[in-house]
Amino acid sequence: MFLSNFDVHLDKPTEKDLGGSKAAKSNSTSQSYKEYTKDEVALHKRTDCWIIIKEKVYDVTSYVEEHPGGDAILTHAGDDSTEGFFGPQHATRVFKMIDDFCIGELIC
Repeated sequence: MFLSNFDVHLDKPTEKDLGGSKAAKSNSTSQSYKEYTKDEVALHKRTDCWIIIKEKVYDVTSYVEEHPGGDAILTHAGDDSTEGFFGPQHATRVFKMIDDFCIGELIC
């Protein structure tokens, strides 16, 4: 698995990259999201993979084997992955596709 399969951009994502597209908006408004505590998310790090990015919860279990960075996606399984997600290694397309994995929001 190599990053060469993607266009790597070192720029920070724009608002459009973070879900400003029509497809992402229609997807997010048609779904009913649950609220999860950090303790609930922490339970999903062995047989499945949930991550937190900017206070939203994502079930990326189905993406783990496709992840171009290999097991790096598992580094923060069940925990906050915001810093790693916004690292320079990600192509802008990852900012568009992440909404497909959103299952809810983090609550205190």
